[in-house]
Amino acid sequence: MSIHIGIGGWTYEPWRGVFYPKGLPQARELAYVGEHLTATEINATFYRRQSPASFAKWRDAVPDGFVFALKGSRYCTNRKDLAEAGESVGNFIGQGLVELGDKLGPINWQLAATKQFDANEIAAFLALLPAQHEGLTLRHALEPRHESFDDPAFFALCRKAGVAVVLADSPKYAVLDATDTAPFIYARLQNASAELDQGYSDADLDAWAKRVGAWANAGMEVFAFFINGFKPKAPAAAMALLERCADHPIKR
Repeated sequence: MSIHIGIGGWTYEPWRGVFYPKGLPQARELAYVGEHLTATEINATFYRRQSPASFAKWRDAVPDGFVFALKGSRYCTNRKDLAEAGESVGNFIGQGLVELGDKLGPINWQLAATKQFDANEIAAFLALLPAQHEGLTLRHALEPRHESFDDPAFFALCRKAGVAVVLADSPKYAVLDATDTAPFIYARLQNASAELDQGYSDADLDAWAKRVGAWANAGMEVFAFFINGFKPKAPAAAMALLERCADHPIKR
């Protein structure tokens, strides 16, 4: 599969009885996500260390082809000097995420909204991100949220490192539309509205499906997550986009 579409996490009370059937045991919620979507972004890894057993449990709850994107630890990204994050990056990579195996998607290193672009600092941070761990290939995406990162020098650094620049459809943070820095796309769609049944309008979903299909046809692997915005609508939006992408077969 070259297209992975999902939501953020799976434990969210407002989804119960709306996305999740009434009475579905909470222990079955991740499996239900795996039956209806093809990816999820785990935010818990941003806040705290997970156990190898947890990664293995998540892996076994979903079908083949499903992927987990992980938020990089805040101890790596929420610091004055990113160049000093080496030990924290090592701790994050070594916590047991290899248990996910081929269900491991990209790692999203989300920077603080106040972090401004400094070429030397970002180059040093990118150099800390390993290409593999215990034989498992690792893919990295960087999500700056300050407008100073809208700079050709930043995109050039990511391109050299093979790191994706997160494309954030956001009304709040800078939108950095650089989709040629890595062999995959990482999009976070954060503009859902409470007024729309699916969070996004049909026209917007059609436009995103067209973009996703174009990326996939260009040989890119695509990861798209409906995050924040009006979160209760995220599963509906993700399923609607997944359905639209299925209606446009990928050219081989």
